[in-house]
Amino acid sequence: MDDRIYEVLFVCTHNSARSIMAEGLLNALGRGRFRAHSAGSHPAGAVHPMALRTQAQMHLPDSGYRSKDWAEFAQPGALVLDFVLTVCDKAAGETCPVWPGQPMTAHWGVTDPALAQGSEAEVAQVFWDTATVLKRRIELMLALPMAALDSLALQQRMREIGTR
Repeated sequence: MDDRIYEVLFVCTHNSARSIMAEGLLNALGRGRFRAHSAGSHPAGAVHPMALRTQAQMHLPDSGYRSKDWAEFAQPGALVLDFVLTVCDKAAGETCPVWPGQPMTAHWGVTDPALAQGSEAEVAQVFWDTATVLKRRIELMLALPMAALDSLALQQRMREIGTR
């Protein structure tokens, strides 16, 4: 039995929607085996209200989130991370900081719902669809036999999840 708690950082440029929703989803679905965090390369400084509304609709906590800079996770003495997952193409293309613990990285790019236009219902649907993709990927991650996979196999599986 693997009693380890895995530390996961979800990264996107503004840390206002996608990475926030992924943080909430993994913390809820991970049942204490995973501890999720989120950050951005250029944080917006505020969480998108529709991201919080989507969290509530998914019966997840919708408070306690904040938009923060990824530098918080790269400082000396920062949390040792097991995984860093980029959820936007722009952040994936940026030069990332050196993360403590040399975590595995993978790209799980999803559409930025904060850019959605249309009626409130149409925008809400884009947020819901984005959260659903993230949820499916997180469920695939949670199904991996972490302790049974060597690091190369685990790295490959984490990258494959980003294509589903």
